[in-house]
Amino acid sequence: MTKQSQLDLLNNEIIQCRKCPRLVAWREEVARVKRKAYQNQEYWGKPVPGFGDPQASVLVVGLAPGAHGSNRTGRQFTGDASGGFLFPALYRAGFANQPSAESRNDGLILKDMYITASGRCAPPANKPTSEELNNCQPYLERELDILKPKVIVALGKIGFDRIRKMYSVRDPSVKFGHGASYPLDNGIWLLSSYHPSQQNTLTGKLTVEMFDEIWKKAKRLRDE
Repeated sequence: MTKQSQLDLLNNEIIQCRKCPRLVAWREEVARVKRKAYQNQEYWGKPVPGFGDPQASVLVVGLAPGAHGSNRTGRQFTGDASGGFLFPALYRAGFANQPSAESRNDGLILKDMYITASGRCAPPANKPTSEELNNCQPYLERELDILKPKVIVALGKIGFDRIRKMYSVRDPSVKFGHGASYPLDNGIWLLSSYHPSQQNTLTGKLTVEMFDEIWKKAKRLRDE
C-alpha cells in the first residue's frame, strides 16, 4: 500500500473520531453558531486531518485547529492568522507553491512537507487537556510511522512536549526553545519554534526573520 493510501485511510478515521466529548460538543457548537464574518460559510466542524506531501521529509506539528480557522475550513492552519504567518514563510522557503491558504480547494500544494497537529479538534480557549492530547496521540504516531520524516518541526511547546513524550526523551537538556534542535532515534531531528499565533507575532516575540530561520534550519537538517 502506498504512503498516500495509508494516509487516506488514517485521515478518514481521524475525521470520524468522537473520543473526546468536550471537544465534540465545542467544535460542533462553533460550527453551528459560526462567527458573524463567516455566517454564509459551511463550517467543517469535525476533526482536522493532516495534509501535504506523502513523501515529505519534514513534518510540522502544531497545537490544534483554531475555532474559526481549521475548524471552519477543514485544513490545518488554513483560514486564520496563524496560517497567514506560516504559509508565506513556507512559500519563501520553497515548501509551498503559494503564500496563502484560505480553503481546502485553493490550490495549495506542499513540497517535501506534511502538516499535522497534536490535537485534531478545536479546543475551548485553545487549550486541549492532557487526556484529549493522549487520545489523539495514536494518530500522530501512525503519521510518523507512515511518513518516516527526517525533521520534525514543533510549532509551540505543546507540540514539542508531545514529541518528547512519544520518543521517551528524558534528558532534561532537551527543552523547548525557539530554534533549538535535538537528534532523536533513527536519525530524526526535532526542531522547535514559537507558534505563529497572533499572541507571538503581534507582540514581536516571533518575527518574520526569526521564522524564516526556522525553515532554513529545517532544510539544513534535512540535507545532512
